[in-house]
Amino acid sequence: MKIDKTRKPNIVLILNDDMGYSDIGCYGGEIETPNLDRLAANGLRFSQFYNTARCSPSRASLLTGLHPHQTGIGVLTYDCGPEGYAGNLNNNCVTIPQALKASDYKTYMSGKWHVASSLVEPSDTWPLQRGFDEFFGTIIGAGSFYDPNTLTRGNENIEHEAKDKDFFYTDAISDQAVDYIRKHHRQCSDQPFFEYVAYTAPHWPLHAHDDDIAKYAGRFDGGWDKLRAERLKRLVKAGILKDSWKLSDRDPSQPAWTDAKEKAWLLRCMEVYAAQVDRMDQGIGRIVSALEETGQLDNTLIVFLSDNGACAEDIPEGVTVDELVNKLMIAKSHTRTGKLVHFGNNPDIMPGPENTYQSYGTAWANLSNTPFRLYKHWIHEGGISTPLIFHWPAGIAEKGGVRHTPGYLPDLMATILDITNTAYPAEWNGNKIAPLEGSTLRPAFTDDSNIRPAMFWEHEGNAAVRVGKWKLVKKYPGPWELYDMETDRTELRDLAAEHPDRVREMAAKYDEWADRCGVIPREKILKLMHQQDSAPAFWEKDKHS
Repeated sequence: MKIDKTRKPNIVLILNDDMGYSDIGCYGGEIETPNLDRLAANGLRFSQFYNTARCSPSRASLLTGLHPHQTGIGVLTYDCGPEGYAGNLNNNCVTIPQALKASDYKTYMSGKWHVASSLVEPSDTWPLQRGFDEFFGTIIGAGSFYDPNTLTRGNENIEHEAKDKDFFYTDAISDQAVDYIRKHHRQCSDQPFFEYVAYTAPHWPLHAHDDDIAKYAGRFDGGWDKLRAERLKRLVKAGILKDSWKLSDRDPSQPAWTDAKEKAWLLRCMEVYAAQVDRMDQGIGRIVSALEETGQLDNTLIVFLSDNGACAEDIPEGVTVDELVNKLMIAKSHTRTGKLVHFGNNPDIMPGPENTYQSYGTAWANLSNTPFRLYKHWIHEGGISTPLIFHWPAGIAEKGGVRHTPGYLPDLMATILDITNTAYPAEWNGNKIAPLEGSTLRPAFTDDSNIRPAMFWEHEGNAAVRVGKWKLVKKYPGPWELYDMETDRTELRDLAAEHPDRVREMAAKYDEWADRCGVIPREKILKLMHQQDSAPAFWEKDKHS
């Protein structure tokens, strides 16, 4: 098909939830992702792209091109204190769809929102009020795949639609995204569109179809130790990682696979997790097919990434139903047919069906983040490293390339505004907007570059700054650690004691950034949360130290 080079590109931005760096096939994993693999084979993969370590902050940063604290989402969508931690998008930021209105884009969203504190009443932080012409999805951050809470179309609750026995949220997200593409082609073909597809897969609970789970029988029987080593070899062979970077140790809290108990249950957990990712990939295949069928694939930039590293959270067997169901609104106590839901990682109950609510645990998350250490919540590489795929035949000539250009979430808005020739506004609805924090990745479409401004992160006291090849990082409440990302990206040799001047210089840069962007010391936030009794206990008590 001949491409009209005067026409602005469509954008399809696909974000998934709690998936590790090396799970999908084109990043070394065992999970079957032929559609993502196809996009990678005909586009670019980035090896050093970073998210913001947690669901809500990553979404806020992705959508606005700012750091999460600047947007009001310093931790999650719970009020954790002053401005910057209110759990709500504020009025000093604009979203990608709001900005793209200046370039005559139609805007659509299908999936998880999770940047509003109001979960049931429409507010000025809901999707339609933040630039989307149409929205289908959930306002809350997690829940059943069979019967999700806060299911919404536009501003209207439509949880009744999930009562259909064939409803499955991953499929619904994909199908709605496809419907938007076809509807746009029928009704608005003279306009470009922006579509944000925000999957909840593979975030817990472990829910999947039996036929998808069955595909993975035996796939992980070698266990996490063997599979971690095999994944690293494939990542090196693909040119994504260096052979000189050593595999981090197995998480010290976890046994060797040969010593693990309840292997049948453990394997089932990983098989269901894989099935969740597989089902998402099937839906992405339908999205790509819709673009092909409507003649829009060549001039559509498709972006795929994950919101944080793999999640090591356990769902404790004794977690209160009241907390999950009534306070956090991330579960329902009974299935659609009235069966009691069993909460907690109980090896006597196999995950997958609607009446279960489990997670896959630390050891498998360690596999998902191969070869890095730590997980969602932390700013070490395991917490913030994500696969990133760009596919755009009209704008990216190279097929199957790997880019080692470093980047992070604020860069995506900068890149989208760059390729659509859209200005970033200084004001919106009478409010002054914080300056864009990201740098465009467009130059990397043709060649690698390591020249970029410093990158900064903070989440729950975990923090980092990266300047060139150097990364200064700390695991709260511990001290700063220093790593050379060129020789040791798996962060195994702390050089802080050898380079005290560099540590001081980079720590000063971090402090300046934190002050400018409204980062409040973790001790102060914990004190405020305790005073307000606003801490979501499930998340706070369940994280690994």
